[in-house]
Amino acid sequence: MARFFGEVGYGESVESPAGSGIWVDEITEFSYYGDVIRNSKATEPGIGLAEDIIVRNSISIVADEYAIEHFFNIKYIKWEGVLWTVTQVLVQAPRLILSLGSVYNGPTP
Repeated sequence: MARFFGEVGYGESVESPAGSGIWVDEITEFSYYGDVIRNSKATEPGIGLAEDIIVRNSISIVADEYAIEHFFNIKYIKWEGVLWTVTQVLVQAPRLILSLGSVYNGPTP
């Protein structure tokens, strides 16, 4: 089992500018230790000629109180130098099991 250390990005919806009716994700990152418990990849047809790379990895992180209380706000995880979308979070306190999908292209801090 491979070790993991990296950032997890949380998104909280905030109205910006205030009173505008426009809501955006404000991203904050926290660093966690854990283990890569599943390591695989797949490809899916993409738009155009290239295929999209999808990882089917699962990373188990040692969660702090913030992670347990805000797991529903997790947007991405930085692994192997790439931001990956978190597609599912399984709470197994004191750990969170994060399932990864495609490359994350959303907002960052």
